[in-house]
Amino acid sequence: MSNLEREAAPALCGGRGFVVAEPVRELLSPRHVKLGESSEVRRLLPNLGRRMVGAWCFVDHYGPDDIADEPGMQVPPHPHMGLQTVSWLHEGEVLHRDSTGSLQTIRPRELGLMTSGRAISHSEESPRSHARFLHGAQLWVALPDGHRHTDPRFEHHADLPVVTAPGVKVTLILGHLDGATSPGTAYTPIVGADLSLARGADVRLPLEPDFEYAVLSMSGEAHVDGVPLLPGSMLYLGCGRSELPLRAESDAGLMLLGGEPFEEELVMFWNWIGRSQEEIVQARRDWMEGTRFGEVKGYDGDPLPAPELPAVALKPRGRMR
Repeated sequence: MSNLEREAAPALCGGRGFVVAEPVRELLSPRHVKLGESSEVRRLLPNLGRRMVGAWCFVDHYGPDDIADEPGMQVPPHPHMGLQTVSWLHEGEVLHRDSTGSLQTIRPRELGLMTSGRAISHSEESPRSHARFLHGAQLWVALPDGHRHTDPRFEHHADLPVVTAPGVKVTLILGHLDGATSPGTAYTPIVGADLSLARGADVRLPLEPDFEYAVLSMSGEAHVDGVPLLPGSMLYLGCGRSELPLRAESDAGLMLLGGEPFEEELVMFWNWIGRSQEEIVQARRDWMEGTRFGEVKGYDGDPLPAPELPAVALKPRGRMR
């Protein structure tokens, strides 16, 4: 699910000025965002105080939603630039279409990775015949300057590396962890992992001290470095950790997000990431005029119009307000 808000506001993020260089326990509360008439997501990034974790710059958690008698996810064609989207499901299916011609159904614990590069458009929808529940996360990764104008592409990886230990199963989504490497294309030092904890699990996960990390709770109740974390919340952990204690009070699902702090300062507006006001203005013009971002073929409906730009000029700034 992408940013469908009609009253979009710019998010100014990036830069190392607000990276916490030591271990911390900063609990991030979600902002509840309505998408359409019946869908609601919990937005963890960008957050009121913290904008990024490594190159991760957008995190929505949704569900579990009972969509047995509902159409489910229905996200019309919309544009992206300067980022990668990561679609991750625990339940349900999402049908992805994009302007490169990709057509792919994404299922639980399969990686749907779209690199927008200079420009792409896509749609996301629940198939007509779909599972009863829909539960997952939609995440964005900011592309560094040297790769943000690359050709757009879509990757689907159904077979991902799995690391196991007593009480825990780790599926590697992106990057590297504990000697395993994801097949997904990454453009910065990064990690994204899905953690399935059994009730009573008490484990320590190896980390990179130079990375900053956060943990998103998907389901169940777990303690992350001693902090109880309930579904739909995220704990920012800072840098300087070589391991992370995890303890599960029930069967629990978590997502570990981390990476080398992102140096560049960014402007994020609606579904675009740029470096200046001028880039965002041009992107909006190109989308509204039907150029550059291509066409999503096969979707039954009109593309989303872009929201109006704010009156105040957009300027790239740091990672926090």
